[in-house]
This record gives sequence, C-alpha cells and structure tokens, in this order.
Amino acid sequence: MPVPQLLKNKRYLFWALQLGGWSSWAITFYLGVLVSSEPPDLYAAYLLTISALGLLITLLLRALYQCVWEKDIIIRALAILLGSFIAGVAWMACRIAIFTSLFPKTEKVVKPEMEIWTQIEGITSAFMIMVVWSALYFGIKYYLLAQEEQQRRLKATAMAHEAQLKMLHYQLNPHFLFNTLNAISTLILDQNTQLANTMVTRLSRFLRYSLDNDPMLKVTVADEVEALKLYLDIEKVRFDDRLQLNFDIDPVAQLALMPSLLLQPLVENAIKHAISVAINGGSISVNASVSGNKLILSVADDGPGVELRNRDMPQGNGVGLANCRERLKEIYGDHQSFSLTDTEPHGLTVYISLPLELQQKLS
Repeated sequence: MPVPQLLKNKRYLFWALQLGGWSSWAITFYLGVLVSSEPPDLYAAYLLTISALGLLITLLLRALYQCVWEKDIIIRALAILLGSFIAGVAWMACRIAIFTSLFPKTEKVVKPEMEIWTQIEGITSAFMIMVVWSALYFGIKYYLLAQEEQQRRLKATAMAHEAQLKMLHYQLNPHFLFNTLNAISTLILDQNTQLANTMVTRLSRFLRYSLDNDPMLKVTVADEVEALKLYLDIEKVRFDDRLQLNFDIDPVAQLALMPSLLLQPLVENAIKHAISVAINGGSISVNASVSGNKLILSVADDGPGVELRNRDMPQGNGVGLANCRERLKEIYGDHQSFSLTDTEPHGLTVYISLPLELQQKLS
C-alpha cells in the first residue's frame, strides 16, 4: 500500500506501527544479547514469541484506552500508569515462564530473568516499555486527531471561500435584468417582435453563460470577451448609437486565464454612471495586455467621471467595483491589484493586474 494511503488509514497505520515496533524491539534485544554472550539456539524464537505476546498485551491496553478516551484527564492518566504496570508485570511473567520452559538447563549467566533482582529490574524495564508504548499511542492518536481537525478547518474554510466566490459571481445587478426586460416589453408593444426575439435570445445566452461557468474555475480572456460582447449586444439594443465600444485585446493575452464574468460588472458600472447619464452617450474601451508575468486588464469610459477618494469610489457607490475587488482578493490574495484612475480628459478607468496564467494549447 502506498505510504500516503497508509497514513490516511488509521487501521493500517496502527498495525504497521505495531508490527514494526515490536519487530524492532526483538531485533534490538537479540543484537544486545549477541554482543555480550552467545545466545541459545532457540533464543530468536523466544524473542519472537515474547514480542508477539507484547503485541497482544498492548492490544488489551488499546482497548482499555479506547474505553477511557472520553474520560477526565486524571482517569486517563491513572489508566496509563496502572494499565502499563499490570501489562508490564503480565508480560514479564510470561517471559519468565517461556524462558524457563525453553531453557531449563541454561546457566544463570545466560538467563537473567531467573535472578530475583533482575526480575525486579525486568519488571521495571517492561513497565517502562509499556509506558513508552502508551505515550506513543496517545501521542500519535492526538496528532492524527489534530490533523483531522486541521483538515476539517481547511475544508470548512475552502467551502466558505467557494460560497463567497459563488455569491459574488452570481450577484448580477437586478437593474440590468429589470432594464433589459423593460426594453423587451417596449419592443413588443412597438410590435418590433424580431428585435425583441433577438434580445431575448441574447439575454438567454448571457444568463446561461453566467450560470454555467463555475466561479472557482477560470476562463481565457478570449472567452471572457465573448461573454462580455453577449452582454453588450443586449445593451446596444437599449442605447443604439449612444453606446460605442472599443476592444483592444493583445493576441498573447487572449490565452491568459482570468475569473469568469469579472469585466461585466465593470462595464455595467460604466454604462450606468457614464453612458446612461450623458445625452449623447459615450464610449467604453476594454483592453487586455501582457506585461512580464502579469495580465493587465482595463475598462475605461469617457463619461463625466467621479471624484475619487484615495483612488477609490465614494462610499456607497460602485457596488460592481466592490464585487470585483472582493472576488480578486478571494482568488489571488495579495498577488493582484485593483485601482481606479481618471480618464483623460474625463471619465473613469479601472486597472486590474493579475498573475499571468496561460491556457495550455492542445496538441
């Protein structure tokens, strides 16, 4: 089983640590005896047997600890000390019994378990081994629980992040829908059914695009511009020649990735505050270019402009701008910039700088 999968499966991890730990103890103990004296022929089998017994005894300790896991910390501490002591004594008694039965004629120099003082030392050693096992058990279990809690927090944060992005993504200005439906109604009353049908079709395509695109995913600048043109085709019906559009999209920038429907609220804001309030309308320019490792986007209008405060809109204005700013913060953090400047000789320009991500071309 791959290591990452092993670490995620508590059962496999427990048994891997159990088998690995007790096998390591047996090998280490055998090598220690081998350095000081020549062990009997069956000594390796003896060590494997008592290691297996130690493993079984610690399984009982595990069951005990699972019973007291939700108890008070004092009860858990007493369970560790008493459980480890009883387990150590039981394990040492089994070691002595097995050693005596396997090596009845072995001299005392090679069977230290038979010495009383060594038995006390052996019980202490066994007790310490069980304490260490218990400490590792609790430590690893608490660590895994902490990791799970961290994963839950990260997942909850990610879900909140996704919900925030979706809320911002789907926050279409109700004025746009109201004005569009009102324009369609007017066309129907004027019996201009062909243009009304065209407008309904464009609105349907735009809404389908806005709802079908996952705000967690990114689209190319080319796709974003096409969606923006769907929206502007609808507005062109309302404003006719009063709305002039200019697109300047760098060929390299067309393959760059960006959040979907990021520019639509900016253009909508320009139409609302620049085009609709001017008797002769005005123009909107949408630009996209690449500068180093940055994608530079801008939306400019030649309307009456607005008095900026610290390069920002007055409080209470520019809901669409605030929407875009929040989306960029959610997606890119500090690796983006969003700024407002005056358009010469009059108007407002929005500049956006994003990390450059290019769509991979299919071969």
